[in-house]
Amino acid sequence: MDLADPFLNPRLSDLPDRFGFLHVDLNSFFASVEQELHPEYRDRPIAVVPTFADTTVAIAASYEAKALGIKTGTRVVDMKRLCPDIILVEGDHSNYAAFSHRIHDAVERVCPVAHVPSIDEVVCQLIGREQEPPRARQIALGIKQAIRDDVGQTLRCSIGMAPNRYLAKIASDMQKPDGLIGLLPSQLPRALVHLELRDLPGVGARTEQMLHGKGITTMAQLLDLNREEMHKLWNSVWGDRLYHWLRGHNTGDDGAPLPREMQKSLGHSHVLGPEHRNLQGSWAIAHKLLHKAAMRLRMEKMCTASLTLTIRYQLTREQAEQKNKVRHHQSGIKHDGWGMEARFPTCQDTLTLLEILQKLWQQQPTGPEYQRPFFIGVTLGRLINEDEQQPTLFADPDNRNQLSRTLDKLNQKYGHTTLHFAGMLPARESAPTRIAFTQIPVQYGKDYI
Repeated sequence: MDLADPFLNPRLSDLPDRFGFLHVDLNSFFASVEQELHPEYRDRPIAVVPTFADTTVAIAASYEAKALGIKTGTRVVDMKRLCPDIILVEGDHSNYAAFSHRIHDAVERVCPVAHVPSIDEVVCQLIGREQEPPRARQIALGIKQAIRDDVGQTLRCSIGMAPNRYLAKIASDMQKPDGLIGLLPSQLPRALVHLELRDLPGVGARTEQMLHGKGITTMAQLLDLNREEMHKLWNSVWGDRLYHWLRGHNTGDDGAPLPREMQKSLGHSHVLGPEHRNLQGSWAIAHKLLHKAAMRLRMEKMCTASLTLTIRYQLTREQAEQKNKVRHHQSGIKHDGWGMEARFPTCQDTLTLLEILQKLWQQQPTGPEYQRPFFIGVTLGRLINEDEQQPTLFADPDNRNQLSRTLDKLNQKYGHTTLHFAGMLPARESAPTRIAFTQIPVQYGKDYI
């Protein structure tokens, strides 16, 4: 063991006071986009919702709404109680994706974009003299101004500056809205003592519960651990990494996304509107979700060898009381769930995948508690690049691949539901592209999917 290695013995490291990364986090992004598109919404409490129903929840809230206690996850019925004049806006993912791309262009005009963690986040890596704190601050202010000038006056962002990506993400959350916070190595780790454990990216409710169970309830207690103790606490290399990240080291593996060629799955899910919470309506939604996923699969030039269908069923009060374990959706709906995966030779055409989906659909449980589906998910897995697909001894049955490619060309030109199989007709206008916090939808022809 080389004790002179700063990653093995951080006390011997002498990190310069420089910033390696800027993390740009758009504030109340979806609500701000709506206020930019609709000037009459500005300076008023608004909430973006997936659909107009009292049982659904806010997926975004303006700062005027947040001041009244309305936030992401607040149910519509509670929002109306807190603010009878709340403006509800049904989210339009195509608008948010378009604004996201415009923001990337604005940031790129000031500093090259290195990573895009989600639809409302951008990461820039600083090099050379850009890492000097005064220069990094100028770049951050330039990014803010570029977004205002190029995208809109309602679009505000908080920017975190730090020696690594993990800390830059933390810093971007420390001052909202319109914040600018820098964490220098000389300030670490004491600058983090005031945070809650849940403020750390990757620490959710379950992880926090695990930490509490091991006697770690405050950030100060976590930061007091040495590297060996951190490894033991997490029982994985994650503990070692987190130990270094919180002290300003750039280990080269601080949260970078998987390369595109490593993508393992793609799919779509949807909470059904009341009119589709029956077997016929839910099948139409499942059909449409598959239609979208199969089109994406071909546009990404990939093939799939597995299809997973997930269904959640709404329970009555009496049915819930008879269950030993009942799940609760964020909307408050008590439900039971079912799912099944099918594996098959690699393919990418919609008709073959639809036949597989039909077989899975016929396997779902029966009984009174499985009559009111309210959530459908369709996931294509075991993905490979289409040029890696093994050739078969038999010709393409019914020219299915050619049929799918022809459908794609027309749907890209006129809209992705222009041509489709008849089974999705009842849901043709339902299950639109929804808000994706961790993935920016790609524009395929006319539409974002």
